[in-house]
Amino acid sequence: MLYPFHELGRLSFDAISRFTEAMSATQLPWLRANAALLHRITKPYPKPAFGLAGERVVSTHPFCRLLHFPGQGPAVLVCAPLSGHHATLVRDTVATLRADHDVYVTDWTDARDVPLAHGTFSLDDYAELLVRFITELDRPHVVAVCQPTVPALAATALLASRGLPAPRSLVLMGGPIDARVNPTVVCKLATDHPLAWFERSMIHTVPSSYAGAGRRVYPGFLQLTAFVMMHPDRHAQAYAAYWMNRLRGDAAAAETHERFYDEYNAVLDMDGAYYLDTVRSVFQEFALARGTWRITDTHELVEPSAITQTPVFAIEGELDDISGLGQTAAALALCTRAPAKRHHVAQGTGHYGLFSGSRWRDSIYPEVRAFIAASVA
Repeated sequence: MLYPFHELGRLSFDAISRFTEAMSATQLPWLRANAALLHRITKPYPKPAFGLAGERVVSTHPFCRLLHFPGQGPAVLVCAPLSGHHATLVRDTVATLRADHDVYVTDWTDARDVPLAHGTFSLDDYAELLVRFITELDRPHVVAVCQPTVPALAATALLASRGLPAPRSLVLMGGPIDARVNPTVVCKLATDHPLAWFERSMIHTVPSSYAGAGRRVYPGFLQLTAFVMMHPDRHAQAYAAYWMNRLRGDAAAAETHERFYDEYNAVLDMDGAYYLDTVRSVFQEFALARGTWRITDTHELVEPSAITQTPVFAIEGELDDISGLGQTAAALALCTRAPAKRHHVAQGTGHYGLFSGSRWRDSIYPEVRAFIAASVA
């Protein structure tokens, strides 16, 4: 019943949001600041647009669209996270890459909008979908950001095991290849509770107002709550600063806050099967790292040691509190026969700084660009 109650609350906030939006334009500083803050707290946050020229859809799946952002240079497939936020979270990644590459990105569909007739979407399905996209794009370079490092490595291994053309290179950025290493709060949550607890507490049914009515999902609003509760003080300080900027009339600083939280607060639902698969396989059984992951439909073992054509680059943030230092580098030990392997630790960088912002653009991207250039074949 949680989802319908959330929707009811959402509707009740709409009138407040509209009223406070109008009041935030007043010239009275105290009223302006209070109205603007209340508007930000009560407004809905729809999926943002990439806002990059030339965007077009080149392949579709019920749970994902493959978007193309044309650029000059070799093809790069960016595997965007399917972990609560929309694929637009990697907008800066895509915008930076397309200066030197022809860029494609996985654009995930909100599971609440996928009719039940399309079935469920599992972690195996994720890996197989990447196999499909890599094949359709004729061996692109692959850049996986955070959570998709696991299915991206699995897809590369499956292609190699099947004797099919694998990616020209594989860049893994800040992901839980082996969540046993330097476990974070996210990792500990998964090991502190049985899978049944996650199914009982986190999985809810999409109400009748959406196309995916009846689908069991991990709702985006729950995921957002989890994100915020990891650093409540940080978010409270950000909103306090926003209130002060509106009070002072500092529009530029206020707009910076709004741009960030328009993205951060926009979340999607994940199919329940995929979420539970990820908790079980990645954070409880460590199946990829232990060599026990088998694709359910084919019983194929996912073997990174089968990768012989694809150079692998693991990039980690020194201060990453989502995927701890060493979790991504674990891929290099698994890919025993990869033709080349690299490891880079971005000093002073947290999770989001790996793929967005000045550290990504100025110091990490040049490493990625050089690795891809050296892997062209």
